[in-house]
Amino acid sequence: MEPLERIFKAKSVAIIGASKDETKRGFQAIKTLVEGKYEGEIFPVNPHEETILGLKCYKNILDIKEPVDVALVVTPAHTVPAIIEECGRAGAAGAVVIAGGFGETGEEGKKIAAGMVKTARKYGMRIIGPNTSGMISLLNNMNLVGLKDVPRGNIALLTQSGNIALHIITEASLKSREGFSYSVGVGNEADLQFHEYLKYFRKDPHTKAILMYVEGLRNGRKFLQHAYNTTTKKPVILLKSGRSSTGKKSAGSHTGALAGISEVAKTAFERAGIITIERSCELFPAAECLSILPPIKNNKIAILADGGGHATIAADLLSDFGVELPELQESTREQLRKILPANASLRNPVDVAGGTDSNPAIFASCAKILLRDENIGGLLIVGLFGGYGIRFSEQLKFIEEDAAHQMGKLVKKIKKPLVLHSLYNFAKPHSLELLRYYKIPVYEALDIACKCIKVLAQYGNYLGTCHNKTNFVFKWGAKAKPQGREIIDNALREGREALLEYEVKDLLRLHETPVSKDRLAKNEDEAVRFAAEFDTDVVLKIVSPDILHKSDAGGVKLGLKNEEEVRAAFREILKNAKKYNSSVRISGCLVSPMAEKGVEIIIGTKVDGQFGPVIMYGIGGILVEVVKDVAFRVLPVSRHAAEDMIKEIKSAQILDGVRGEPPVNKENIVDLILKVSDLIESYPEIYELDLNPVIARENSLTIVDARMIIRKNHKKNGSSNFQGSTPHVWGSV
Repeated sequence: MEPLERIFKAKSVAIIGASKDETKRGFQAIKTLVEGKYEGEIFPVNPHEETILGLKCYKNILDIKEPVDVALVVTPAHTVPAIIEECGRAGAAGAVVIAGGFGETGEEGKKIAAGMVKTARKYGMRIIGPNTSGMISLLNNMNLVGLKDVPRGNIALLTQSGNIALHIITEASLKSREGFSYSVGVGNEADLQFHEYLKYFRKDPHTKAILMYVEGLRNGRKFLQHAYNTTTKKPVILLKSGRSSTGKKSAGSHTGALAGISEVAKTAFERAGIITIERSCELFPAAECLSILPPIKNNKIAILADGGGHATIAADLLSDFGVELPELQESTREQLRKILPANASLRNPVDVAGGTDSNPAIFASCAKILLRDENIGGLLIVGLFGGYGIRFSEQLKFIEEDAAHQMGKLVKKIKKPLVLHSLYNFAKPHSLELLRYYKIPVYEALDIACKCIKVLAQYGNYLGTCHNKTNFVFKWGAKAKPQGREIIDNALREGREALLEYEVKDLLRLHETPVSKDRLAKNEDEAVRFAAEFDTDVVLKIVSPDILHKSDAGGVKLGLKNEEEVRAAFREILKNAKKYNSSVRISGCLVSPMAEKGVEIIIGTKVDGQFGPVIMYGIGGILVEVVKDVAFRVLPVSRHAAEDMIKEIKSAQILDGVRGEPPVNKENIVDLILKVSDLIESYPEIYELDLNPVIARENSLTIVDARMIIRKNHKKNGSSNFQGSTPHVWGSV
């Protein structure tokens, strides 16, 4: 049995730091296990006590003669490394370390954590935390958090905040019939990380959905890989904090994790099939719906309402979410016409226009008709259902209850989702409890109900398109060229961290990208001779290992028409370079033809602190850092992802031609994005690449400027060990 399985199915728990003080975690943990009827053995460990709550107390975990599966460690941080050694010697599968004072506090804390993990590895045991609220396995009532009355269900909860876990579990207890299979406070992820929990829950038959609150990821790329493998089997719902600069600082101080740029994280999560939530009030409802309802397979739903106001608001919200409200089939409208008043609206949304006031069972009849419409993938009911017996006549509550039975049986048979919004949810009528019994969720807030419809459609869309996605796995070096390998190795041998522009372009040519024609001139005469080879005006650019941003050093001259201008420009560029840096090394000037007119775009890559190499596409040129109209993806990318990047930016219509300009060939841009993806996969030393501008035209594409940063030993897996690698909007060279 693997350590994680032994941990979650533990037949015995040792409480190290057990106490008789009722205010201490070491007492509360034992009390919770006893009162919660934990099915295994409980072993309090405290050298100064004989018994606690009637249980024999041991001086040391090594004194326990029976097998120990899990140790709950509630002692201070400085005592933990020695305790982990003892737990390992005792044969424990894992330890849940509550204390803070590790990686989140600085370098000394990181050293303590690293030593603790090294010791655990020696014995093959795993650590949850440290700095964790604990963990719960509802399979055997093993509650190592201390929360009472945690509802049992099929949702696995993973959080980096004890308060968020408390909020979610409390909401489930008060507003739902659904509950949890597990709850884990991952803490600092010093050992066990998010992706390892995903791997376990993916295979766990007791878990139907995984709900996550994330502040930062230790190994973002592995997380994406495991998420991709999980979401095709069961939904993953995630709230990512740290999107603002203030939020990132808070996340770092709380967990010691590095928060990545929100644009990168959001698109990466979506590509992996994760349902991302931005409001905490939507988190549990989204997980609840995805755990009990089938997804909407065609992104098309119907709205059934007993009032125009709620129907209109719902239609607007769903339209904003991108969910379609299709026309109903004529046969559907004909069936509705037979049971609804003449003034009822039979369009979508359907408004019963008072037709349910004396007989709320009409809701069930309408639901049956609508869900059998081939155009409809799911149904949202909005309005008063559940309150007719309260508002109009007590006798109607029995009719509502019968209607709830009918709708419950209908959903089970047709296998299309139904979500209900009710103004009377607060009153907890029995009819609404019956709907929940039949796995039909009910919400008092209309925007929450609409959000649930949205995530059901989003997950259905993903399941229909996941074959177009990549699995985030790089085959490092598989497509490298020997000459390209030599270009990078030579630069590294010389101690350089940047390739010269002509080296970058040589590397790009080896990978069949459309690079401008350039010649390296080492003196004025060569510059004049090379310029004469082109039938157009030329550009001169400084080539120096000491100058990365050429324009900043006055190292670029454009539109040179004749020999005199070329000579003057060459001399001025060298003068500017020496003024910029008196000890500058100059290889010469790159002579290039002026690029033909077109749309300037930018394609760049950089190593993200959480996810590893990412790619950016957008409108380029000198204003890129001002406009910031760009799209990000984690590499590698598929053709489908590259096409989406082009559509995603706000200025996408520019490529279609404006003010009489011809349209740009978008396939050429897609091909270049894919070739850049291959390039990064070929040479793991590439840390940053800027292609800006790239001139896109009706029938061609030209990379005009190129810059590349290389690192000899940077990691390739997207771990938080990257330094200074938060992506930004890259500027022109």
